Amino acid sequence: MTKGKVYLVGAGPGDPKLITVRGLEAIQKADVIVYDRLASPRLLKHRKPEAELIFVGKLPDKHMLKQEEINQLLVDLAFQGKVVTRLKGGDPSVFGRVGEEAELLADNEVTYEIIPGITSSIAVPAYAGIPVTHRDFTSSVAIVTGHEYPNKTYSSLDWEHLAKAIGTMVFLMGVANLEQISRELIRCGKPPQMPVALVRWGTWTEQATITGTLEDIAEKVKQANFQSPAVIIVGEVVKLREKLAWIEKKPLFGRRVLVTRARSQASELVDLIDELGGEAVEFPVIRLQPPSRPEAQLALDEALDKLQTFDWILLTSVNGVEFFFSRLLEKRIDVRRMGNARIAAVGPKTAEALAERGILADVLPARYQGEGILEAIQTELKPDQKVLLPTADLAREYLPSKLKELGLQVTEVDVYENVLALEEGEEVVSLLQNQGIHIITFTSSSTVTNLFEALRQLGVEDPLALLQGVEIACIGPKTAETVRQFGLPITYMAEEATVASLAESLSLHRK
Repeated sequence: MTKGKVYLVGAGPGDPKLITVRGLEAIQKADVIVYDRLASPRLLKHRKPEAELIFVGKLPDKHMLKQEEINQLLVDLAFQGKVVTRLKGGDPSVFGRVGEEAELLADNEVTYEIIPGITSSIAVPAYAGIPVTHRDFTSSVAIVTGHEYPNKTYSSLDWEHLAKAIGTMVFLMGVANLEQISRELIRCGKPPQMPVALVRWGTWTEQATITGTLEDIAEKVKQANFQSPAVIIVGEVVKLREKLAWIEKKPLFGRRVLVTRARSQASELVDLIDELGGEAVEFPVIRLQPPSRPEAQLALDEALDKLQTFDWILLTSVNGVEFFFSRLLEKRIDVRRMGNARIAAVGPKTAEALAERGILADVLPARYQGEGILEAIQTELKPDQKVLLPTADLAREYLPSKLKELGLQVTEVDVYENVLALEEGEEVVSLLQNQGIHIITFTSSSTVTNLFEALRQLGVEDPLALLQGVEIACIGPKTAETVRQFGLPITYMAEEATVASLAESLSLHRK
């Protein structure tokens, strides 16, 4: 069998967007991904569906596999003809032991690549507002391991040189030895009042920073029970933190937000949450698909076959537009057959989706619900006019019933349906159980009902109890009404029924 190939990839310090383009490509092409705890799990979502995952993470007091076993594992997988991506936190060449892994691969004539990553020694201080160099303070920086092999001691470090010749010192993996590090630096000439900062889980949602001096930092860390993993920064540049702590000023800093809408719709909200400094966790409890019931399929196709007979076509969502036009294309129906109808769109995003297909909506109501579209067109409606209403299988009955009361002939068809989805649910349940989700966003009533049902199917006996203490954000009053029916209080309410307005409501509240 032909040998495979191994990519030794730096995943960056934690924020999944800090991986390199080359590193992301290695994840996407891998047959097997061997990863540790300092690589963001969100990166794994970019893998091929059939890719195998092997966790070899290391905790301060526990190793899943010894380093020698990891080295051999990479060789064994390559000998099986696999494309292997070894995903390591930070940069694999900075105390990542990539040299040992690469050596064994080379000894066994396995093809490999080392793909650098953004090292936590630079990125983590930057996320805490501490540049490791600054022309007013220092032009030199040293990256030092704070943890040595058991058979070595700190005497192997040239403490006097570090203390006298280096401006900024960054210690990795050194929380347990902080007292010794401080003592040695003071002994070798660093002033006791030299500023020090520790940044825990830098670039992650859990990022936290504690500052002090060489004289008092060890006691402060002990009193605060400040645990690893943390980066230690020693130097005058720490003084810049108060002025430059940029990410902590973002409104959603330190907040993890659950996005429940369908994956095909989620990107805009995910990006907005990211811009606000939060971490978006996608749990698309809804999967959108064409109607599966034969009678719904038949009704839709019959309506499309007589498209030229309708006086009005009312499109109430972006999804409705996408599935409507997709079916037109599948049936080879020319959109010019809509020429006799006036077209109304609920909301600017729906109108934008129409415009992308070369159609400008005749009516765009001020309110983005069924009530709004009815108000906008009611004076122009005439009895016996024919209205086509392409919607979802769970659409509200308000609009079609009101149109019928006005004497119109309403053809309501399902162009898509909402299906319960459970992918990535186990991760979400774990986060909820550990109070790792701070806000849940709901963008429709079906996202509410599907979340509760998904949690039940994932083994949660009392979903309401699990969600206690989590803040709830709603896109509109109808969604909010469903949330209240399930017994949850509402913390954030969008002023308009748009994703942008929902994100804005989140930004107005600081924790």
